[in-house]
Amino acid sequence: MSIQTIIGLISGIVFIVIGIYLDGSIMSFVDLPSIMIVFGGTIASTLISFDTKQVKNLLPMIKLVFTKTEESFDEDIERIIKLANIARREGLLALENEEFDDPFLEKGVELIVDGTDPELVKDILETEIDYTADRHKSGQEMLGVMAQYAPAYGMIGTLIGLINMLKKLDDVNSLGPSMAVALVTTFYGVILANLLFLPMANKLKGKSNHEILKKEMFVEGMLSIQNGENPRIIKDKLEAFIARKKNMTNPVEEKPNEGNAENE
Repeated sequence: MSIQTIIGLISGIVFIVIGIYLDGSIMSFVDLPSIMIVFGGTIASTLISFDTKQVKNLLPMIKLVFTKTEESFDEDIERIIKLANIARREGLLALENEEFDDPFLEKGVELIVDGTDPELVKDILETEIDYTADRHKSGQEMLGVMAQYAPAYGMIGTLIGLINMLKKLDDVNSLGPSMAVALVTTFYGVILANLLFLPMANKLKGKSNHEILKKEMFVEGMLSIQNGENPRIIKDKLEAFIARKKNMTNPVEEKPNEGNAENE
């Protein structure tokens, strides 16, 4: 469980509730018709926009957002180096006796133990990586689209509320409460988009990049083991993925134009 994600979600809700409570009433922001319009409309448009398979994959994708990701590649590199040492001492067939907690790594080892051609091993594993990337991208797209639909249905709810309000212009006392209820739907839509859907899409994107890079590192390591390379060389090659991961999360700042600096 990702504690940081849970804390972020809860703290966002708490701060909004406190902000409402300090200058108003919580109950004035609770409106069942508004909830039905925003939630129901967003779900309906999502079902229309995507096929059944994509919708079924959304819940596992959301679950992935709340799971903790192991950020370090060090243990994975040590695992591959251990396999490389075993293969060098006892041969590739000795890897059959090893236990794996990563299905992708286990599949790759099975392929090289079976004597599969290196190019075919690479093609099979890269195809699986592409499938993983497409599956994650689909989840990101769905959450992004839901972030667009929620505020739109908030505006629809507001328009419905305003229309109903205009029908009661003869009752001056009801104009204020009616206007407040009309704006609540916009509030719901904006909160859903910016506190839930967009952050979840961004979190899923980061986790997807991490998982894909990890699998690419596994592919490089397994092909190196199959080629009988020295474990020290393999370690040097795999440590380059750590630098790639850092660049992925901490982009290098653009350097100033050297030509312009000289002209100055």
